[in-house]
Amino acid sequence: MPHQDSAPAPAGTAPAPDSRIDARTRRGRIQMLMLLLVCASPVIASYLTFYVFKPTGGATNYGALIDPQRPMPAVRVANERAEAVPLESFRGKWLLVTADGSACDEACAKKLFTIRQIRAGQGQDRERIVPVWLITDEGAVDERLSAAYNEPYAGVRFLRIAPDVARQWFPATEGGRIEDTIFLVDPLGNLMMRFPKDPDPKKMSGDLKKLLRVSRIG
Repeated sequence: MPHQDSAPAPAGTAPAPDSRIDARTRRGRIQMLMLLLVCASPVIASYLTFYVFKPTGGATNYGALIDPQRPMPAVRVANERAEAVPLESFRGKWLLVTADGSACDEACAKKLFTIRQIRAGQGQDRERIVPVWLITDEGAVDERLSAAYNEPYAGVRFLRIAPDVARQWFPATEGGRIEDTIFLVDPLGNLMMRFPKDPDPKKMSGDLKKLLRVSRIG
């Protein structure tokens, strides 16, 4: 019986899609999704620890979790040498942040002392933490504050930021001010937690130790 060739496709008809190409495309998308999940899993674990896995008796965290998340604004801040640097350059570390004007009263100085000591108390993990003072005006900073707290000696970064940007990023408590407390920013740049006014340093340190234990980034 003579062999008969398949009839050619009618003119103007698109060729049938190659199922092998579709399979490769789906496989590539799945691999990309898995890669993204692996990269984000340490921070996801940190949030699950506080939001989901709570023992009987209530929440385990001392600080108040920020929901929804507030990502780091895409702005530039002035560092200690008055150089403009992207705020995003501080991603990759856990940031303990306080915001105050340059005059820095007694309550402000107490917060600087607290974030410095909490960082120092984390032992080998202290290098994963950056304490930050966001200065919300252009006034001069007392040299005694710089000598006591500023990097590289004490590890607190002094960064100047526009006050309206600081207030948009950090939520104040009802009837309160952002200057009243200390905030925690995760290594992805998301504002994660707000501590109460006049916080208990031991309880703050406990929250941070837990986060550092379950998260391997930052």
